[in-house]
Order: sequence, then C-alpha cells, then structure tokens
Amino acid sequence: MKKILLVDDDEGILDLISQYLSKEGFDIFTAEDGPSGLKAAHSFRPDLIVLDVMLPGFDGFELLTKLRQTSDVYVIMLTAKTEETDKVVGLTVGADDYMVKPFSPRELAARIKAAFRRINAPKDPAEATIYTFKHIRIDTGSHKVWVENENVDLTSIEFELIRVFAEYCGMVMTREQLLRSVWGYEYFEDTKIVDVHIGNLRKKLGKHHEIMTIRGVGYRFDADRA
Repeated sequence: MKKILLVDDDEGILDLISQYLSKEGFDIFTAEDGPSGLKAAHSFRPDLIVLDVMLPGFDGFELLTKLRQTSDVYVIMLTAKTEETDKVVGLTVGADDYMVKPFSPRELAARIKAAFRRINAPKDPAEATIYTFKHIRIDTGSHKVWVENENVDLTSIEFELIRVFAEYCGMVMTREQLLRSVWGYEYFEDTKIVDVHIGNLRKKLGKHHEIMTIRGVGYRFDADRA
C-alpha cells in the first residue's frame, strides 16, 4: 500500500482528499502546518506528498526546501488559482508537479497514479542504456548523468527529461509529448511545468545543456555524439 502525506491547513480539503484517496487504496497521513508536515515527512516516510503553499508555521516553499536537503520524494504542490508565481517558485524549489485550487479529488488521484506508474515501472537491467555525447553521458541503469566527467545531481523528473531527450536526440519534442512521456499526463491544460523543469535542468547541466528552444513548438536536444 502506497503511503501519501497530505499537508494543508484546510480541514475540509484534508477530509475530502483523505477519504477519496483512502478509497483508492492509499495509506494516508495528514498534517496542518509546516513544522508538523516536515516532521511527518521524516517519520511517516511517504511515497508521495501533496503539499499546499499556504501553511502556518512556515509555508510550503520552506517545507519543500528543507525536505529536499535529505529526500527526493515525489511532491505535488497545491497553489492558488490566481498565484501564477507560486507555480514557478514551487517547481523551482523542488516540486515535481503542481495542481491549482480548486481541483477534483479524481484529478488528483489520476496525477498520483500516473506518478506511481512512472516511479514503479519495472526496470530490466538488460535494457539499461548509456547515451554518450560530446559533453554529456547518461546511464539509465544507474540513473546518473555526467557533464564533462562531473556527476550532476538531478531529480527524478530532471533525469527522465534528459533521458527522453537523449532517446530522441535531434528530434523536436512538443511540451505535450514531454508531459506524456515524463509525467504520464493524458490531458494538457497547462504546459508551464515543462518549461520550469527544463529551466532547472539547463542550470544544472550548465553551458553544455544542448537543449534548444524551438519557438512555437517545443524543445530539441542537439548534443553531438561522442
């Protein structure tokens, strides 16, 4: 049974989501403020966290920043409908995905299941691939990436992005294709999540990121083969 931590100071939302996700077969734990949410993340050791931005004690951004010092657990951040900057900040400090309030529990459950399908997809060691480019090397077996022989610490989402880019090197990938391949989405209401994560990935890979923006279409990985 997968464990999910819900952190939100709205008791009504916590009750609604808890009941729905429990019926979907998840083990649910809840917290209503930043400090207790961080403590629960360490003690409950959830497989996924649903985290609201606005929390007493300290907000969701600070909680996530502290959490990312020791954990790469998958995090879906909840943001207010009118706060566009919250989405960007949340993704920048380490959220894997976000949802805008109000949302349906059914949609949240679909996002969670898509995340688990990707995270828990069986990996055959025989199918591991090493992509070697002029400046970048990607090992899908060890989930490691090197730039100029220096190991780069990537989140699971960032690794999946660079893996997909390597697989389709030289081909233009639309944001919708990346959402389907990396996040498992089947609907595409908002593609900003792709842009922010690619921005984070570019920063970590540095000047040799080789990820080109194709205006009006998407992105292309233009790395030269070694």
